[in-house]
Amino acid sequence: MSEAVTSRAATGREAAAVIETHDLGKVYSPGSEAEVVALRGVNLRIARGDFVAIMGPSGSGKSTLMNLIGCLDTPSTGRYACDGVDVATLDAEELAMLRREKIGFVFQGFNLLPRMNALENVAMPLAYAQVPPHERLRLGREALAAVGLSERADHRPSELSGGQQQRVAIARALINRPPILLADEPTGALDSRTGEEILSLFKSLRDEDHTVVLITHDADVAAHADRIYVMHDGELHPEGGGAALS
Repeated sequence: MSEAVTSRAATGREAAAVIETHDLGKVYSPGSEAEVVALRGVNLRIARGDFVAIMGPSGSGKSTLMNLIGCLDTPSTGRYACDGVDVATLDAEELAMLRREKIGFVFQGFNLLPRMNALENVAMPLAYAQVPPHERLRLGREALAAVGLSERADHRPSELSGGQQQRVAIARALINRPPILLADEPTGALDSRTGEEILSLFKSLRDEDHTVVLITHDADVAAHADRIYVMHDGELHPEGGGAALS
């Protein structure tokens, strides 16, 4: 358990929630023969500096929940507050701005642009925020240094190992300094040793007060988190519990 988590437990103080859902639900094709209830009444509270894993098999609803938390989709029912902001009150432009400022994404497939070097890949999101080019590169170098890849700044993805590519992807996710990092099966394309290195990096980011939410089907990967929730048939349960978290 991290020092931050231990400190909160010892003092009895509760950190502010950066992710908070109330009775969140998602139904695809409602009222039709193809209706699918993907999420049912999900209540979840994640504080700043938490490292949480959401675990479940394919079709359990964990990817749907990640899309809602990441503001990539909208719920059918319930409420979601992202860093204190009720996302239902935002229009499409405001939602995109919230997503850019508050959430960093890391995926299994890295999603790096092959013609760009590591530094250019990391700095790319800053172009959408209209940050001047020289400032983009400065911040990009800082982000690469934070994940231990300063010496690989000029290398293209094809010249990097899988672990190095994932570190570049993490640096890119952190470039806007968002409070939330969403990682969807981030070790799925890596060997076990490299996967352990990436998970150790997530722990370091947690200790720097980032909120890390790890989506995985692998219990061994989830075990690195401070808290584990399990998705089953669209319902969220704390690990070992039989009822949805309230």
